[in-house]
Amino acid sequence: MIRQSFVPEAVVLAAGTFPTHPIALNYLKSAPFLVCCDGAAIGCIRRGFTPNAIIGDGDSLPSSWKQKYASILYQISEQDTNDLSKAMRYLLVHGFKKVVVLGATGKREDHSMGNVSLLADYLHQQFDVRMVTDHGVFIPLQDTQSFESKVGEKISIFNIDAHDMSSEGLKYPIYDFTKLWQGTLNESLGDKFTVHATGTYLIFRSF
Repeated sequence: MIRQSFVPEAVVLAAGTFPTHPIALNYLKSAPFLVCCDGAAIGCIRRGFTPNAIIGDGDSLPSSWKQKYASILYQISEQDTNDLSKAMRYLLVHGFKKVVVLGATGKREDHSMGNVSLLADYLHQQFDVRMVTDHGVFIPLQDTQSFESKVGEKISIFNIDAHDMSSEGLKYPIYDFTKLWQGTLNESLGDKFTVHATGTYLIFRSF
């Protein structure tokens, strides 16, 4: 059962739109271990938060900030992955598996789509990860899963490589979607719903 409550071991703040929704901000305020992508570090610190690590290629930080936070700055110059994936790799190496990602959407839409699509990769790296926005939460999942819910909760499902897809407890039946839009704008009918599938998919649950 995928429960609505989720207690992470670590939180990553990416360099998209800074979170404002109370649920997203609560994750930031209560983070047991906070990692900032370097493009998010200045805004995070100026708002009174203290990261445990700052990770990225360093191009978003002025020299004075690099010097001031040298003890927690992990500068990785390679360009094969983005700063979010560098942060997740850092967490993986240090044994963190339950992770909430904040600030990964907004601003440039191409960055938002890229970050959301990376969730499937993180799932296959054995992360239990949630991407929380100001509107809801993305969860990457594999195979059949059941969810705590409430009547009228807005649900969207994005197929990655799943097949034999069907559902219980949703307003509209699901199938083996081949286009991103086909599983959007669904709705829970009760206090539980189930997605039957073999393979990987993303769910977006609206606040």
